[in-house]
Amino acid sequence: MDQPRIAYVLLWFPKPSETFIFREVVNLQKMGHPVQVFTLYGPLTQDFSPEMQATPPLERLGIPYLASAWRDVFYWWQRQRQTCKRLAKTVWPRHWRHLEREGESLWGGLCGARLARRFVEEKITHIHAPWACGPATAAWVASHLTGIPFSFTGRAHDVFTPDSLLAAKIRDALFVRCESRAVFQHLQELAGGDGDKLRLTYNGVPLTAGDLAAVSMTPPYRLLALGRLVGIKGFAFLIHACRLLKDAGIDFHLTLAGAGAQGWRLRLLARKLGLASQVSFPGFIPYDRVSELFQGADVFIMPSIVVNSGNRDGLPTVILEALLHRVPVVATDVAGIGEVIEPGETGLLVPPKDPQALANAVMQLLRNRDAALEMAARGRARVLRDFEAERNHRRVWQLFQEA
Repeated sequence: MDQPRIAYVLLWFPKPSETFIFREVVNLQKMGHPVQVFTLYGPLTQDFSPEMQATPPLERLGIPYLASAWRDVFYWWQRQRQTCKRLAKTVWPRHWRHLEREGESLWGGLCGARLARRFVEEKITHIHAPWACGPATAAWVASHLTGIPFSFTGRAHDVFTPDSLLAAKIRDALFVRCESRAVFQHLQELAGGDGDKLRLTYNGVPLTAGDLAAVSMTPPYRLLALGRLVGIKGFAFLIHACRLLKDAGIDFHLTLAGAGAQGWRLRLLARKLGLASQVSFPGFIPYDRVSELFQGADVFIMPSIVVNSGNRDGLPTVILEALLHRVPVVATDVAGIGEVIEPGETGLLVPPKDPQALANAVMQLLRNRDAALEMAARGRARVLRDFEAERNHRRVWQLFQEA
């Protein structure tokens, strides 16, 4: 039987912070599966690892598409007028509860007209969006115009922030892949009678199992946090926890790696709390250098929170990568994190937005290296069992085949 021809629809590809999606696409293509990538935005130009610089062939839209979008809309208006009217009534009257999300969805709806034509030309048999927001809207529109079935993956911000189209996309999708049980349970509430479409399939860890961290646990203790410098990561609470560690006489240094809109605020907070010499901000770290950070760490900290909009992490890949290097982990009990960090078994879990709890957990690990390493070793075994990349990506392909 012929293999399904899959179109992946994304905002950007590759994106340095989305190594898990890059690895999924590359692995599927290496397995010989016909996967084509289409992006709604133009290319990104910096912070790529050497592997990401060798981008597989793909098609991009972006701002230049605005000049010719009317041709694709007119093309489908002539052939699918009633469908176009129905889509316009659904996509365009937005509630605007989340400006960025709704604007992204509008753009996705417009791009769907172009993608629909390309999918027919390329004889695509299934459309998949690795995010439930704008890419899934584009896939949904293209599916309605062409009759080609579609699916999407729910991860974190794309399902936990308001999206007035999400229930409709679940209703019309062939299946919905969920990257964590937390996302699965959240979408079940929206799915109603379509809950049987949900499939739980964990991401694969992008990094390969390399050298284990030494975890010397000798002063100055080397603390590590890694991620986008945005609200949902809760890094401000970590910096406050560092002030408590300093007050307790702990000799430490925190490396807070990443880039994002809150970077300047976090640097200012560290200086304000007298932590300029204890906290460093190296900026964005390319994918091929991430292992160096983990191998030099004594404790990895992921202080995720839920912000006022409802946005939150799903299951941060960096936690899996830390455990893969056998680095002890302290994290907050948000979304899918508890599916990997089981308190006292694979790491320590604390309530979000609680600097004292973070500081206490870090001190607990620093004071008992043997227990910390035992938890990290059990966490590593869990990651190797449940998050091995090629095995999980084969499961993703099985979803397409079954569909």
